[in-house]
Amino acid sequence: MTRLLGGRGTGVGPMPGVDPLAAARTVFDEVALPYVPELPARGLGADPIGRAAALLVDIPVDVVGGDFRLGGGRTRLMSRAEGFLRSDLDAVEEVIERSGSSAPVKLSVLGPFSFAALVELPGGHKLVHDPGAWRDVVASLGEGLAQCGDELARRFGSEIVVQLDEPLVGRVVDGQIAPLTRLDVNPPIPVADVAAALSGLVRRVGRPMVLHTGDQRRWDLVAALPGWAASFDLTGVGVDEYDALGAFLDVGGELVAGIVPIEEPSSPVSADELATRVVDLVDRIGLPRTVLVKQVAVAPAGGLAGAGDWAGRSLALATRVAEQLGHAD
Repeated sequence: MTRLLGGRGTGVGPMPGVDPLAAARTVFDEVALPYVPELPARGLGADPIGRAAALLVDIPVDVVGGDFRLGGGRTRLMSRAEGFLRSDLDAVEEVIERSGSSAPVKLSVLGPFSFAALVELPGGHKLVHDPGAWRDVVASLGEGLAQCGDELARRFGSEIVVQLDEPLVGRVVDGQIAPLTRLDVNPPIPVADVAAALSGLVRRVGRPMVLHTGDQRRWDLVAALPGWAASFDLTGVGVDEYDALGAFLDVGGELVAGIVPIEEPSSPVSADELATRVVDLVDRIGLPRTVLVKQVAVAPAGGLAGAGDWAGRSLALATRVAEQLGHAD
């Protein structure tokens, strides 16, 4: 994987508000690894499932009785989702043209396994219930991301990084997705099968990949995806995870460390304080501090859709923490 993360501030994806141009300006003003903002406050189609649906190839999605379900053709949801994605990409392109930015740009999308845990087959079962269905989603999303990545590279003149948001992948692996009936459970999907499917996806996409799992870290999956960066809430990492985190960084893994609060804290928090927490963690694990310089980016601990005015300041704080870590050795 091309090294793109070390010493940079970035974000997860979701931002507050409904104005894609304002959100893109904030992102590009505040972080060195900017991204295409997601604005879920715009409603149906601007949510994570909507963005993924807009990128799927030949798999229509609809809303039936308040639930997301595979559709039989062109749907209103698809039209809305594709329109929102176009607006988001146009806004980023405008900001790049005006600013002259040449920074890499990150595109985030709900990953195929979390998508399959949330979206139903026509009969009501979740997609994870049917191996053929979830494999179709993996292939379709890989094709859509490949096409979109090529388009954005041409339009933006930038390296494109793809982030898969997989907050539910651990529950998918463990067979914990709620079934349609108690007698017809959703079977677990082994880590080896998930990793094989995602490896096939990255071969089609052909771009640097980030696996974002929020506050649910699956070290078995991270270990099975060499070359992928990992992104998660670092504030919840416990002592029992030190060996896994250390092993990941020791072999050159790149980390997006979610350390900045996603809501404005009641008492001020400084970049020095947050950077010290990360340095102390690496010291306790027993790794050289050079990993912080070369392999670690800094982000808020999660999405900023509900952060209001704190969103921009949170990103600015992530940049200041990353800059401090860049001199940690």
